[in-house]
Amino acid sequence: MTAENTANEAREEQAHLEMKHRKEEDDLYRRFAKKREEEDRKIQSEFQDEWERELQRLTHKFEKELATSRRSRDEANVLTLRHEQQKEDLEKNMTLRRSKKKESITRKMLEHERYETAALVDRQSSEMLELISARRSEYMQSESIFLDDEFSEGAVPIEYPLNAPIPAPPAVSKFQIYTDPIEFEDVDRIAISVAQEDQKTFTDLVRQLVGRCTTDIEKARTIFRWITVKNLNAMHFDDDLRGDTPMGLLRGIKYGTESYHVLFKRLCSYAGLHCVVIKGYSKSAGYQPGVKFQDSRFRNSWNAVYVAGAWRFVQCNWGARHLVNAKEAPKQGRGKNDSLRYEYDDHYFLTDPREFIYEFYPLQEEWQLLKRPITLREFENLPFVRSLFFRYGLHFADEGYGAVVFTDDTGAATVRIAMPTDMQSCLIFHYNLKFYDSDEELSYDGVSLKRFVMQSVIGNIVAFRVHAPCSGAFLLDIFANAVTPQEYLTGEPMKFKSVCKFKICCEELQTVMVPLPDCASGEWGPTKATRLFGLIPITHQDPLIFAGRSLDLQFRMSRPLTDFMATLHKNGIEEKKLAKYVTHSTLDDIVTFIINFPEEGQYGLDIYTRELGAPQHHHHHNNNSSSSSGEKHLLTHCCKYLINSSKRN
Repeated sequence: MTAENTANEAREEQAHLEMKHRKEEDDLYRRFAKKREEEDRKIQSEFQDEWERELQRLTHKFEKELATSRRSRDEANVLTLRHEQQKEDLEKNMTLRRSKKKESITRKMLEHERYETAALVDRQSSEMLELISARRSEYMQSESIFLDDEFSEGAVPIEYPLNAPIPAPPAVSKFQIYTDPIEFEDVDRIAISVAQEDQKTFTDLVRQLVGRCTTDIEKARTIFRWITVKNLNAMHFDDDLRGDTPMGLLRGIKYGTESYHVLFKRLCSYAGLHCVVIKGYSKSAGYQPGVKFQDSRFRNSWNAVYVAGAWRFVQCNWGARHLVNAKEAPKQGRGKNDSLRYEYDDHYFLTDPREFIYEFYPLQEEWQLLKRPITLREFENLPFVRSLFFRYGLHFADEGYGAVVFTDDTGAATVRIAMPTDMQSCLIFHYNLKFYDSDEELSYDGVSLKRFVMQSVIGNIVAFRVHAPCSGAFLLDIFANAVTPQEYLTGEPMKFKSVCKFKICCEELQTVMVPLPDCASGEWGPTKATRLFGLIPITHQDPLIFAGRSLDLQFRMSRPLTDFMATLHKNGIEEKKLAKYVTHSTLDDIVTFIINFPEEGQYGLDIYTRELGAPQHHHHHNNNSSSSSGEKHLLTHCCKYLINSSKRN
């Protein structure tokens, strides 16, 4: 018997089992529908009975009152009007109560249906896996169920385990399996093209997805990518969902009874892969650092799939970035193959347990897949980081950050993030500070809260030093974006995405905090000037300068720049009045700024420039551009310093 025949036979058996499963599922959905109808009828008749009783009571009362009011026709009219009004109110009130009751019952039923569907898929998946395992030994040669040679010692292929292994931390990290999603380009392309069509059976769908895959990793990958590409929430379904129409295949998604995770598990079973659905807590929408996890809020599910010799996490729901803001949705009229639709988050495919634990906490400890599991309290206190934090290879520069950071008694607290050397030249950070309990309040005493944070970059460390203006709790949101200096300088508006958030708690404040001088937004210090313009600081490398009554600042140009400009800022003094205290001069490749301070205190110095031959375009980078009245063109902000001037220095 040829391998081909064996494979075909196996497929027929699989299709046969699928039909049996579909019938079971049809029965289940019929039961759901019947139960819904029954509940509906029950509510209808309950409220009908109540309506009739109440109406009788009202009418009885009205007739009695009418009988006792023998006097005028006017009084009768008033009574009649009042009676009509009462009837109307009763109807309104009952309609409202009925829809509330319906809602709560529907919710309860849906929960129950989800539970039953998951249980059914669970049982069916293991039956499908058993069938495939039994067959696998027969067509081991014709279908490559083996892993890549890289993972096998010597030439002995590792067989895929027949039974699901117990959960244990993976010995090989994601990075050792693949370093760049581009390695999956071909299988991703298969997933995208399969998602353009609708298949009639899971057997067919999975065969199209994994038919050409050579490893179990590739199989899991095409299934993951198919789910992330197929925008399951936006699919149009016909109302008469018979099981054999293509969309009948995904009816569970439409009815809300089947989640992405249950679907992922189901498809894995058709591909012969062990997969589990894990339940737990996640730091998802609406979560803020410092929140406690209890009851059913922030509950979530995700998968672990057994590939590359270990259990590995997959979170299809977060991998599919369909929940893009309306603002970012593709414009009408762009092609159906618009690349925007295929944006997905690779972080959530085979995520390493030590990264996954920052956002997901399973109810069963062993599914943390960590050598040293953590407690729920510890999970609550892990810093709140997003996938981008890991994608940019960031880490915290100091040990022991919690989700909540406490200030010292001067109201100061610092968050320091380290970036990998290869990202130093292209990562730009940004931040936002708000009051913890109120999203709208972005200022204190008329001053933007942003001016109570000093962001600076020294070497590969970006630091955010917060000075609470008053006691209380604040939310520090840190954003980043990888852009080349060229992209930054063309003045395209940049999309910053959140990398981490902290709750900053200031329990009591001994000193009054003054805001930083009102300079252009963003980081302090000369690093930005070097990154963007190749301007190298000769005299002052640090963002903060202690000066006497005057100060000379020098830079060396590593490429020709033109039109320098500097502006001085001090709280309580108009910028115009300070203009005469700053001058600059250029000699060869050295530019010198000379400042004479009119009085002691804290100053901010903004420096602007542009490249020789750079286009004179309008450039609005979060107020990072400036034009003084006499100048026709706009310059780009290149850096700023914080200067404390006093007679003593």
